[in-house]
Amino acid sequence: MSYANRRQMSSNRTAAIIIVALIHIALGYALVTGLAYNVIKKAAEDLKTFDVEDEPPPPPEEPPPPPERTEVPPPPQVVAPPPIVRVNTVAPPVVSTPVAPPPVITETARPAPPAPPAPPPPPRVSQAARARGDLPSLFSTDDYPQSAIRNEEQGTTSVRLTIGTDGRVSDCTVTGSSGSSSLDSTTCSILRRRARFTPAKDQAGNPISDTTTTRIRWQLPDD
Repeated sequence: MSYANRRQMSSNRTAAIIIVALIHIALGYALVTGLAYNVIKKAAEDLKTFDVEDEPPPPPEEPPPPPERTEVPPPPQVVAPPPIVRVNTVAPPVVSTPVAPPPVITETARPAPPAPPAPPPPPRVSQAARARGDLPSLFSTDDYPQSAIRNEEQGTTSVRLTIGTDGRVSDCTVTGSSGSSSLDSTTCSILRRRARFTPAKDQAGNPISDTTTTRIRWQLPDD
């Protein structure tokens, strides 16, 4: 076979292949177009046969209950007061008795009594009173009060003594207690009876009253 014949056969085969391909494309397009048409048609029919149901109306609202009726009590009956009976009374005449004013008493001011004369100033002490001997030596074991011994009382009693012009104790005042009333009273009692002083003197050398202080120590006696 010559070269020209082979070339012609190749061209015919190519043309045949192209024709067959075109036929297949046309068949595929027709198939796809027909299917799409059927789908659209089916959807349109479904839309036509779809029934839309209306929503039911809401139920009517119930009317509110009627208000409760409260019974109003009847108004109280007004009773007219009894009529007022006026009695004309005649008041008795008022007799006014004149009252005499009380007599005016005038008091005469009495002169005030004269003031008592001022007491003379106390004489100046030129020489103080001095004890004649040691005052604590005036006390002995026999002077210890039995009540203080039973209660085991002891302590120091401080006193202020007033010395008269005769040198004796005229007054005794406890200025510091020992804690025992029996010891304090015994201290003043012994000093009044036993103490002797040289009386104080003024500037002229005359004896005068004076005061002095002392302390007495009480200690329980040994058995």
